[in-house]
Amino acid sequence: MQLPPMYRSLVALDRAQHRNLRVRQDLINLNPAKSLNSMFLNVIEFADACQNFPIVFVRAGQGQDGKPAPLMPLAVLGLQNGENLFIKEDGTWDAEYAPAYLRRYPFAMARLDNGDQMVVCMDDQWEGFSQTEGQPMFDDKGEPTEFTQSVLKFLESYETEVERTRLVCEALDEAGILEPMRFEASMEGGQKIEVDGFLAINDEKFAKLEDAKVLDFHRRGLLQVVEYHRISMRNMRRLAAKRLQK
Repeated sequence: MQLPPMYRSLVALDRAQHRNLRVRQDLINLNPAKSLNSMFLNVIEFADACQNFPIVFVRAGQGQDGKPAPLMPLAVLGLQNGENLFIKEDGTWDAEYAPAYLRRYPFAMARLDNGDQMVVCMDDQWEGFSQTEGQPMFDDKGEPTEFTQSVLKFLESYETEVERTRLVCEALDEAGILEPMRFEASMEGGQKIEVDGFLAINDEKFAKLEDAKVLDFHRRGLLQVVEYHRISMRNMRRLAAKRLQK
């Protein structure tokens, strides 16, 4: 199984094996995300995320039937590889909004090998797991506690939004309004930073969409998605300014 970014391991949660497992909610350490300069976003997050991060699109995975690889939206967290400008030295988060990808950690839903079943998994190398301290995952009868049920509910909602995001990205891709973009910033001492390899809305192409397509976008809520993305791009320069403060 290929581990998703940030995760050091991924182990299926088992009521027998993890009967005594507890979670220390007081221990917040996001250092595993310290080297992530971008993070997956669901479209439902765009309204909040656009106030904090640039939202861009990239192609991920493999295309099928001669089509390009599918699109995936990302929150940009740093301007260079291995740079996350939103993780403080103590491992806490430094922004008003935290992506759901980050908030679900150290848990995730994963598909079992050779099957379609999705199971709750965890990064068992996370320092917040304990046998003696924190919220229990299972009660004395081996049943999921209220805490575990809330984790499951969050993960299920997250996966539902992942599918919705996939469909939105398909619609944007089919409309042909995205194109490769580049951002450049000058730092102190004359150093220049260039960020490329991402896609963004081309305003001219978007303005030329047929009325029927615009109406379709409106009814599907895609006009808001586009606008949040466009607003978010102003944060590129704010990222550069944040980098100077580090």
